[in-house]
Amino acid sequence: MTAALFIRDMVVSFDEYRALDHVSLQIEEGSSFGIVGESGSGKSTLLRAVAGLNRFESGTLDVGGTRYSDHRRDKAFYRTVQMVFQDPYGSLHPRQTVDRLLLEPLVIHGFADTETRIARALDEVGLGSGFRFRFSHQLSGGQRQRIAIARALILEPKILLLDEPTSALDASIQAEILNLLEQARKERGLTFVMVSHDLAVISHMCDRMAVMKSGGVVETLETADLRAGRFATDYTKQLMVASKGFRRAPAPV
Repeated sequence: MTAALFIRDMVVSFDEYRALDHVSLQIEEGSSFGIVGESGSGKSTLLRAVAGLNRFESGTLDVGGTRYSDHRRDKAFYRTVQMVFQDPYGSLHPRQTVDRLLLEPLVIHGFADTETRIARALDEVGLGSGFRFRFSHQLSGGQRQRIAIARALILEPKILLLDEPTSALDASIQAEILNLLEQARKERGLTFVMVSHDLAVISHMCDRMAVMKSGGVVETLETADLRAGRFATDYTKQLMVASKGFRRAPAPV
């Protein structure tokens, strides 16, 4: 398979604290890849470094065969890679209507058929045209996250970075958002990179995963191997035990 995303020896430091320590990952095109670890392990820092929101001081990042260094990104990058953030309350501008939030990326990237794209984006996330001229404070948390997903998808990216996309939502809404994301991935052939502290979410959504600790990757494995208890490190076992709601599938007879 072709690599959609290739990270090699990435290092990110904040003052004298090394948040990422020579991280390397290869994520195949069309796959769903999870990143798990305890708080402070570096998983969200890695996602933000890929997105260009955190500067990486050394290492390389290849996206679809194009190499990027440091934090600089061009328009072509953002046509290919989009991100959905954890907090739907903080990721949408409070003084912009849904229409304006969805129109802005289309204008920046020079799309002409804005009306059609906005209507299609709202339909895709299960919201009708009645939401188009509402402000974010008039929406529930789940509706805000649907708008954030619509904004990420409206440019037709190939890679979606998901930073704890459901952790700020009620449990009843989480499943709806995860199902929406999975449907979009299958219909569009997207590559997902999903950060979560919840192994149950990663096990449900992802084919492969990386386990991070103290800014490094301690192991990568198939999620099927995780469910069967086939992992290489005690740290992964500890995460599995600690992850609330995670239940290992019974071993085959």
